[in-house]
Amino acid sequence: MSNINRRDFLKVLGWSGASLTVTGCGYTSIESGVETVESYVQPQDFVVPGIGIYYASTCTQCEGGCGVHGRVREGRILKMEGSLETPNRGRLCGLGQASVQHHYNPDRLKEPLLRQNGTLQPTTWDNATALLIEKTKVAGDKFAFLTGPLSGHLRVLMQNYVESLGSKNHFIYDPLAIKVNRSVCEQMYGIAVPCYHIDQAQLVVSFGADFLDTWLSPVHFSTQYADFRNANEDKARGVLVQIEPKMTVTGANADRWIPIRPGTEGVFALGLANALLQDPAYVKNVPSSVVAVARGYDKTRVIQETGVSSEVFDRLLALMRARAPSLVLSGPSAEGHAHGAQNAAAIMLLNFVLGNVGKTVTAPAKVPFPQIALADGDTVALNTFNEGLAQGRFQTVFMYDVNPIYTAPEFLKLRDNLKKAEFKVVFAHYRDETAEEADLVLPLDSALEDWGTHIAAYQPEGVTITMQQPLMERLYPEGTRSLGDLLLELLKRRSPEEYKQWPDYYAYLQDALTKNKSAFKDSAADDGLFWYQTLSHGVLNIAAVQEQHLLVAPSTLNLNFPDTIAVDQEFPFQLVPSVRSGFRDGRHANLPWMQETPDTMTTIVWDSWVEIHPKTAERMGIREGDILEIASKSGSVKTQAYLFPGIQPDTVAMPLGQGHEAMGRYAKDVGVNPFKILNPVFDKTTGELARYATRVKVSKTDDRVTVVKDEGWSPGMINTQLDRKIVATMAADKVKLFREE
Repeated sequence: MSNINRRDFLKVLGWSGASLTVTGCGYTSIESGVETVESYVQPQDFVVPGIGIYYASTCTQCEGGCGVHGRVREGRILKMEGSLETPNRGRLCGLGQASVQHHYNPDRLKEPLLRQNGTLQPTTWDNATALLIEKTKVAGDKFAFLTGPLSGHLRVLMQNYVESLGSKNHFIYDPLAIKVNRSVCEQMYGIAVPCYHIDQAQLVVSFGADFLDTWLSPVHFSTQYADFRNANEDKARGVLVQIEPKMTVTGANADRWIPIRPGTEGVFALGLANALLQDPAYVKNVPSSVVAVARGYDKTRVIQETGVSSEVFDRLLALMRARAPSLVLSGPSAEGHAHGAQNAAAIMLLNFVLGNVGKTVTAPAKVPFPQIALADGDTVALNTFNEGLAQGRFQTVFMYDVNPIYTAPEFLKLRDNLKKAEFKVVFAHYRDETAEEADLVLPLDSALEDWGTHIAAYQPEGVTITMQQPLMERLYPEGTRSLGDLLLELLKRRSPEEYKQWPDYYAYLQDALTKNKSAFKDSAADDGLFWYQTLSHGVLNIAAVQEQHLLVAPSTLNLNFPDTIAVDQEFPFQLVPSVRSGFRDGRHANLPWMQETPDTMTTIVWDSWVEIHPKTAERMGIREGDILEIASKSGSVKTQAYLFPGIQPDTVAMPLGQGHEAMGRYAKDVGVNPFKILNPVFDKTTGELARYATRVKVSKTDDRVTVVKDEGWSPGMINTQLDRKIVATMAADKVKLFREE
């Protein structure tokens, strides 16, 4: 029996601060994870020719954390589907489906690599583990761990390990972070991640929140959106208005898409608020101090600064007055500026003015176990990590679930600064750009071979823990390992009394959940049955959750918008580095399914491109397929032109995710990397990198290519209807779709 006290035991298992009754003394009944996994996924257990068996797990391809069922036949995982027992209601996006291709990818790392004589050479796990232990004997503040967002019990072990080294340098980095949104939600609503009820709204006005494709929890929102669009005897069909500089998938589905000058979204929102607050019915929803702030944004100013016409402004205002309840969302294209937090605050103010708070914006349940709640990342973490490297403060550096050499803008000089660390370890699946700079690269199990628990940031239905379990045996049993097993092994070396009772990560997870099974709904009294049901369903719903409450109204609204968006004659265009659902921050570029899947808006495959408005292109003499140089103050890239009417004329857009220098045969040397040319502009409130604030110039080169896309190609045409008038069209701002207009 272990001699550690109850408080330390709770911390080790991730239940600190929770109500937990620990019974029994001893852990002799805990099976070895090795034995269990072998008996659980032995191929002969599944050899029913032609018959597939489904096992529950969690998709880890993005932050949505959807529950999944994997179809296993004859010991091999073949297909992923959504779980009906989680908020995605049986749905799964293409990226989730492609997790199988990640698992079988031929470029996965199959053995540890150690830098010898300047190159990475194969080594043994025994040698690699000995090096990890040796290099962290005396760590303290000279040790740093850079990771992506973490939740569940892997986060617990990670925190415990960093603390065991006497270090506080755990940096959580997310290059696509929506930290500005969460910070402003905390200010405006009192909660960082509120719940949004699209299905209960009559009108949704989204300022760049691409909730159908890339924002927060798109599979869940797509389910709500279907109900939102479904008219019945109790409610009318919902109306969607999307306001953004570059059309997203959500914008393409909108009834009204409104192009706007980048960075002026807050001005537009305050103009709408000011117009609404002329009516006493709306004034009662906000303090007088907030009403006074809005008064400075009359219609004339709004039209001049945003580029939105008077007619469009009036029509949107009429929709807001006529359709209640409504919902207003703030997204990355509005928040990615030096005054991004002010933009977001102005946008969220509309929910208070319109009386949406408490109706379509509500408070989620609070996660009662803070140790396993999601620790989300930001770009401030990378800046702090980079500064430590530049100053020579970190001698030993570990990195997991991040590729900062690829995602860091050039102005950070991260590649040079990383060289100042004496020993660099990367836990990875591929030899990506960061792994190529490491001294030791440790190959990890895929998500379909590993154990874990997860809590998604967005919790629309109570608080749910999803289980991740192996769906088949390891493809490379001698080569890859679970990060949970590695952390547990390292912790045993430093605190043997606290961790010796768990032979592996599986045993640790089983013990952690079983010991606290009373915290979950409908849990069986018998430990064995509880564990069996947990793995069968793949989801645990927490029984007692603390209710939270939104703020009634913001007491103050400190806004500081620039008088006008500065026009830079040298760099006349605003760059939109757009996010693609199949690539995200570039970590999925090595999946050929994602490369081969046509981009939703352009149908382009296997490449990068720059989107430019046809009228702008005509003025500059640019045709589709011309190779353009897009240059900022931080650097330049060259890629093909795509003439796209769904973009604000003074804006150009490039998709993120391509332009890898490494990472495998399907990612290397395909397209260009817009991360590299981002300028050092930061949100003044949060310090986050202002991803949408880079200004660029566009120049033609002498080269030209044929753009490879599903919609076809012919010289000089914009492929909207293949140069034929198949469907009669007219400008959207000339159409009256609704009676209230």
